Amino acid sequence: MPNIASMTDEKSLSNEEMTAEIKCLTREKDAFILVHNYQLPEIQALADILGDSLDLARRSAETMHKIIVFCGVRFMAETAHILAPDKLVLHPRPDAGCPMADMVDVEGLRNLKAEHPRAKTVAYVNTNAEVKAEVDVCCTSSNAVKVVEGIDAAEIIFVPDCNLADYVQRFTKKKIIPWAGFCYVHRRFKVEEVEASRNQFPDALLMVHPECDPEVVALADVVASTNGMVKEAKTSKHKRFIVGTEEGLIHRLKQENPGKEFYSLGSPKICENMKKIRLEHVLDSLRMDQYKVTVEPDVAARAKKALNEMLRYV
Repeated sequence: MPNIASMTDEKSLSNEEMTAEIKCLTREKDAFILVHNYQLPEIQALADILGDSLDLARRSAETMHKIIVFCGVRFMAETAHILAPDKLVLHPRPDAGCPMADMVDVEGLRNLKAEHPRAKTVAYVNTNAEVKAEVDVCCTSSNAVKVVEGIDAAEIIFVPDCNLADYVQRFTKKKIIPWAGFCYVHRRFKVEEVEASRNQFPDALLMVHPECDPEVVALADVVASTNGMVKEAKTSKHKRFIVGTEEGLIHRLKQENPGKEFYSLGSPKICENMKKIRLEHVLDSLRMDQYKVTVEPDVAARAKKALNEMLRYV
């Protein structure tokens, strides 16, 4: 892993100056900045596209720009490279991984497939490229049910998030065989926090992510991906919302809905990996075209088939 810290000494520049130079470099280099909803506010402000993993994957495949700067975690940048192999994809913090993605390994997945030879395999997009290359189709939290229902199989191996697998099982008669992975951030939301938030804001709409534990999901008014929550906030008649996902989304919700109020479900839950990217990292990446994302060609080719299948269910 490269020494990130040695390349980020921008103490002499203000946030405004770094932002201005980043915007200038994107124009000069024909770069396109994709930003996940969980990123820091100043990174969200850089976005050409701000969204969830499905939206960003789709935009990666469609962009005509020469360079993609991906402000998210590693599997997202890999996905962009796989879907847009002719583009230079830069990931400003290559050490920003996803613990849940790392919970599933190729050997273990192959063993599980051997145990269930009639099953088809679905991988949540929150997986590394090597795992995507082993599955029939990928999905995101926003289209997981559609993907599972669209597969011609009665049994579905679902990796890596057991909570999303449990949520999908509620909407299908197919047998879901879950992997025992989870999102450490969403697992921090507790039933006690739901009860306390309901008491504090009885008129609020409770929105939670399907990566939350089943007992939390069962108490929600709306279960949705981050972009699903964005749409719900815009269209709902409610004026107050309790939000059960990583706290970065709340910044976007407030920015886009100034007449409404948004509160974290309990204490704000933070993904440390999503928060690793700073303005100086984006600036360094653009200045030097550094931290190019690469995936072994055979792995990329097989993973792309699963990702393209996912995009059929947008």
